[in-house]
Amino acid sequence: MNALPEVPKTECVFCDIVAGRAPAEIFHEWDDALAFVPLNPVTEGHLLVIPKVHVADVGHDPYVSAATMQRAAQLAATQWCNVITSRGRVATQSIFHLHFHIVPRRENDGLALPWTEVHA
Repeated sequence: MNALPEVPKTECVFCDIVAGRAPAEIFHEWDDALAFVPLNPVTEGHLLVIPKVHVADVGHDPYVSAATMQRAAQLAATQWCNVITSRGRVATQSIFHLHFHIVPRRENDGLALPWTEVHA
């Protein structure tokens, strides 16, 4: 298996949010993670859960990834939702700081994931 290219840490908007240098609508904060509303939520209640330390994606630090997923699971436990993360540009990652999307779902909400059909 070929090694994946490293993504260099440059300026990171999520690190800026954690440090209080960038605005965000904070939903919940833990000692190691932060949940906030993304700029363009796809459903009502859509949240991002990020670690407070910079980790590029779910494959870079299994311990931080697992701890952050545990925080996301705490928020996801009360609703029907998708919990999604991506690793790398080809997998649609656009911000290279680990983040889990919690996307609340409702019956017939019309939101289709790329690998599912929309049933009318």
